[in-house]
Amino acid sequence: MIDVNELRKGVTFELDGNLYKVLDYGHNKSGRGSATIRIKARNMITGSTIEKTFNSGQQVQDVRLDYHNAQYLYNDGEFYYFMDNDTFDQYPLQSEILVDSTDFLKENMEVKITFYNGKAIDIELPISVDLEVTYAEIAVKGDTATGQTKKVEVETGATVYTPYFISTGDVIRIDTRTGEYITRVTQ
Repeated sequence: MIDVNELRKGVTFELDGNLYKVLDYGHNKSGRGSATIRIKARNMITGSTIEKTFNSGQQVQDVRLDYHNAQYLYNDGEFYYFMDNDTFDQYPLQSEILVDSTDFLKENMEVKITFYNGKAIDIELPISVDLEVTYAEIAVKGDTATGQTKKVEVETGATVYTPYFISTGDVIRIDTRTGEYITRVTQ
């Protein structure tokens, strides 16, 4: 059992027989009384999300997870397929479960697959990924002086806010945890 005060983004726990992963966490301490912990969590089996409020001191069931390095192969619209780097076993994961991870998932990318009771349930992306810009608006002279950003589309179809000097064909590094632009990659 773990205390609800230890729940943070990315922590997996069991509640009422269901497995959940914390997506968002908030801690609220009013002047009187005990603190409340408010979380938004995704059911790891069905992909649905819930919002739950706990009182400080409550506990939830901790779970034991296993991790394996794997390579992303392809998707067929309904499932994403991964291959274990050691055993060469292939694991299909439903697209509803990977909804947060697919924006920056590129073929042949190395990821970590999360297993619970021998079943693949989630993936963990690298902290940053380099992707090519497929569409970017053209910047006008003088736009770069203000530090404003523009929306660009990368090869996976995701949109990212970048500085004005980024153009189509550039390769940029993106933080997969936040979806934010980090830097332009020179090649």
